[in-house]
Amino acid sequence: MSLRTVRVQDLVGLLNGLFPPDLAEEWDNVGLQVGDPGAVVERVLVALDPGSAAVAAARTQGSQLLVTHHPLLFKPLRRLSPDDPVGRVVWEAARSGVAILSAHTNLDVAADGLNGWLAGRLELVDAEPLQTVAGRLLKLVVYVPEGHEEAVAAALFAAGAGQIGKYDHCSFRTAGTGTFRPGEGTVPFIGTPGKREQVGELRLETVVPQRRLSRVLEKLFKVHPYEEVAYDLVPLANTLPGIGLGRIGRLAAPVSLGEYADRVKTALSCPSLRVVGDLQRAVGKVAVCGGSGAGLISEAQRQGADVLVTGDIKYHEARLAEDFGLALIDAGHFATERLAVGELVSRLEAEAAARGWALEIRGHEGEQDPFTVR
Repeated sequence: MSLRTVRVQDLVGLLNGLFPPDLAEEWDNVGLQVGDPGAVVERVLVALDPGSAAVAAARTQGSQLLVTHHPLLFKPLRRLSPDDPVGRVVWEAARSGVAILSAHTNLDVAADGLNGWLAGRLELVDAEPLQTVAGRLLKLVVYVPEGHEEAVAAALFAAGAGQIGKYDHCSFRTAGTGTFRPGEGTVPFIGTPGKREQVGELRLETVVPQRRLSRVLEKLFKVHPYEEVAYDLVPLANTLPGIGLGRIGRLAAPVSLGEYADRVKTALSCPSLRVVGDLQRAVGKVAVCGGSGAGLISEAQRQGADVLVTGDIKYHEARLAEDFGLALIDAGHFATERLAVGELVSRLEAEAAARGWALEIRGHEGEQDPFTVR
């Protein structure tokens, strides 16, 4: 298979498919941060943070694209100047021809994303999202004349509708009667202008992720035989299977909190960590959240976790966990997210190979935790 030229926009599309941007929090800023979407990419560098050091490493290695977990731009820039910390990175990236592309909270909550990887690294069995995501599904109801339902359904499924968990091509169909009267100047598929018609139709129902709606509707209008398509969109409160913040699961066998803390320290290559709770207590049900997961303390306790592994725990949050009887292991923001670099490299390499893309993908080896333990 011949390898083809890859552009920045191809990597944007790939990451959007793997970690849909509509999964990101409203306050977040994911996607292309700096760069020309049409620029050619031969080498990619993956890093946790989009700092000057990462841009310099990308430039030195001849990488045209820097893929990061943390976004560079959160707030509008008032000026683009090397005197401003963020502006300086933008300035350096633009001058070096290095585009910056970020996947942040969309990577955190994705079914096969950072928290899933963290759960695997920390030996969780049967891990599920700790805090599920809801409200990003729609029910599409469309009325189709008898005999055309299969063609319409096939087009909807091909565009991304009808996925429920590990099942696809999901729909429900009921027969009924549609009535209409074509107006003046219409060219009806069935009937005559000015004359009321009665037609056997099927009510076709399926689910559509919000992010795929425009594509699904485009295909619907293209394949549906009617000049005016009657359809309904109903917002759903259903959770998205496998998608959510953090993970909760169990260990293959309970161990002491002290022993599990040692396992976490080794698995995440932490120089140190902080523990809240009796080191001799047994832990079997474990919750994890990469980065700053103190906001999940109450949810972890509600779901019966013995311990929550995360980073950035504050004093009063530790006291709250004590009151709940929930143990904490604070392995730090850096250590609980750094594993995303290697996982992203592996995932991008596999996807590039499957597409026949001529890409060299590396992880940034020079990143260090900003905190030094003495």
